[in-house]
Amino acid sequence: MDLLNTLVDKGLRRELPTREEALAVLATSDDELLDVVAAAGKVRRQWFGRRVKLNYLVNLKSGLCPEDCSYCSQRLGSKAEILKYTWLKPDDASKAAAAGVAGGAKRVCLVASGRGPTDKDVDRVSETISAIKEQNEGVEVCACLGLLSDGQAGRLREAGADAYNHNLNTSEATYGDICTTHDFSDRVSTVQQAQAAGMSACSGLIAGMGESDAALVDVVFALRELDPDSVPVNFLIPFEGTPLAKEWNLTPQRALRILAMVRFVCPDVEVRLAGGREVHLRSLQPLALHLVNSIFLGDYLTSEGQAGKDDLAMIADAGFEVEGTDTTTLPEHRTEAEAAPRTDEAATVSAPPSDDTRRDLVSVRRRGAGTDLPPNA
Repeated sequence: MDLLNTLVDKGLRRELPTREEALAVLATSDDELLDVVAAAGKVRRQWFGRRVKLNYLVNLKSGLCPEDCSYCSQRLGSKAEILKYTWLKPDDASKAAAAGVAGGAKRVCLVASGRGPTDKDVDRVSETISAIKEQNEGVEVCACLGLLSDGQAGRLREAGADAYNHNLNTSEATYGDICTTHDFSDRVSTVQQAQAAGMSACSGLIAGMGESDAALVDVVFALRELDPDSVPVNFLIPFEGTPLAKEWNLTPQRALRILAMVRFVCPDVEVRLAGGREVHLRSLQPLALHLVNSIFLGDYLTSEGQAGKDDLAMIADAGFEVEGTDTTTLPEHRTEAEAAPRTDEAATVSAPPSDDTRRDLVSVRRRGAGTDLPPNA
């Protein structure tokens, strides 16, 4: 179809599609789905070949967050029965990270609930980063600690943080619908602080919160303007005990169309398949590898993922290969651009099945960091 040919040509040239073209991808039919995946797959292979980068989450501090983000099981007022614990000691966090690295992870993502870190928290995380890097040669470390205050990004970079994650989550126009304790501009500012400090920026979205196609396109275009190196695409995990517990708006087919749209808008960026993939893509997860070039290995922050060995088998069976620490993830033109610190500023949903078919899809994490049980990696 002419739309897909146009999008492939633009993706190979790193040219931004129009909003109308991005919306048209989301509006394609199930009969056209494999054509959409094949087209976006050409763009993915142009910039990343058949490599898949593995990332591993370590939840440094779980639950008890003062923010009211509606999608989050750790939010203020959440009744989700998740693990709750305060800061892991650096050695314990490093041991948790080592399990992911042993499973093939190239990047360790250190996450802590809360509005943002105190200076003492930054010191604690800096010690953790040092411990991880001392024990795991070549591993990348990404910090995700919430909103940053002046000078904190620079301190994290000096401590060895390679990247900083702070997702935009949804469009600026709809942000107030999911959170009232901070706003969209706060998130943009934190990503820009990370970039200015010389860290690789990681910022993405959450799909499936009841947003329109237009809102999805708006947040992806906002991300393209912000120009992070990594764009995680999360699919809402509707935890019981949160305001969005009944938002089951996604089908596997729609999830694939969303991923394809992100790839067309961000052709040469590390697009990461993140939380909720097992819940919403289910048996179609291998098809998503033709669209993304990065996934999380094993469990998430407060929910369990599929077994790490099954992730590795899926990648191999689909004809892809795990990216090693000796390989640069991003295309050469992007790695050259990030050598210096940045200072620039950068609808309709399918009817869901009944709740009864989905209640067993969300599994609260009960192993790994913060427990006595071995992690899933």
